[in-house]
Amino acid sequence: MASEVNELKSTNKFLIIIVIVAAFFLGSLTNRIATLEKNSAPTIAAGDANKPGQANPSSAPSKKPKTVAATDHIRGNKNAKVTLITYSDYECPFSKSVEPTLKQLRDTYGDKIRSIYRHYPLPFHANAQKEAEAAECIAQLGGNDAFWKYTDAIFERTTSNGTGIALDSLGPLAAEIGIDQQQFQSCLDSGKYEKQVKDSITEGTTAGVQGTPSTFILDSKGNSELVVGAQPIASFKTIIDKDLKGN
Repeated sequence: MASEVNELKSTNKFLIIIVIVAAFFLGSLTNRIATLEKNSAPTIAAGDANKPGQANPSSAPSKKPKTVAATDHIRGNKNAKVTLITYSDYECPFSKSVEPTLKQLRDTYGDKIRSIYRHYPLPFHANAQKEAEAAECIAQLGGNDAFWKYTDAIFERTTSNGTGIALDSLGPLAAEIGIDQQQFQSCLDSGKYEKQVKDSITEGTTAGVQGTPSTFILDSKGNSELVVGAQPIASFKTIIDKDLKGN
């Protein structure tokens, strides 16, 4: 009887150890996902998952982002002195929350600044890659204005943090903003823009992007600073004001 009791105790201890080890690895994985999505720095306190990223407002990237290209989608004055290039994910809640800030900056500075959206869909967001490809199909069929209508609409409606807008809702959304739904669906199903989106991820990573949103602020000379996360507007204005003063 005593031996059975001892054996049971040993078994229980073994199970407890397994549970502790499993919990450790699960916790590590959860923290890694949260860090990527917020593009957070190690200084962010735990439990901030429902708040905009609060990493250091800016840091000098190791390399500059790709210069403005024909494939870029620009909002605002194309000849503006200051350019904001945002690497973003249509399902990321922090990418969603930075959009009103970017709009407020455009309203404040007018023709002095311009915004560029670049794709950086995170791998653990189920539909983010296809949503990004859909945006390029929209641009192909409807031009730059249609791209921005799509971007605004999807950020308004996405549930974020997982599935965003269901893929079968993308066609009706395209039709809603004036795009031929059949042509759109054909484009999306073809995977025509898959490589372009993935190239955008690679280029962003090379420039120093680790998560979303990441916004590079470039002056007219090509110098850049990186604002990490959905920061308060003051974090952006400090850099923009300095760049405008130096031009």
